Amino acid sequence: MSNLPSHLKYAASHEWICVEDDNIIRIGITDFAQEELGDLVYIELPELGRHVEAQEQCAVVESVKTASDLYSPVSGEIVAINESLNDEPEQINDSPYESWIFCVRADNLSDLNQLLDAEAYQQLINQ
Repeated sequence: MSNLPSHLKYAASHEWICVEDDNIIRIGITDFAQEELGDLVYIELPELGRHVEAQEQCAVVESVKTASDLYSPVSGEIVAINESLNDEPEQINDSPYESWIFCVRADNLSDLNQLLDAEAYQQLINQ
């Protein structure tokens, strides 16, 4: 297992979360998740402007093995999607922590209190 970036937060559903300015939360999937999924072949991105609730399913990644739902870690509005993944979903396999999937403008940053730090996420995936 590669080192987990310590500046990120993690969801038990294997998304990584980067908190940016103006309550913007950038979301991708972890290295562990992409390894488990295998080669990604398609990503269903969420709709721009859509309001999501914390823990709501809002995107899907599909691999040669299976499909997996992605969840928003916070309630808020989808303000950006990584459209380059439409043509090159394998970017996530190549560099999971640089290849974000979508961004949410959080209604309330307290939603982040439910997330894991790198150490706690490492313990989760080691189980």
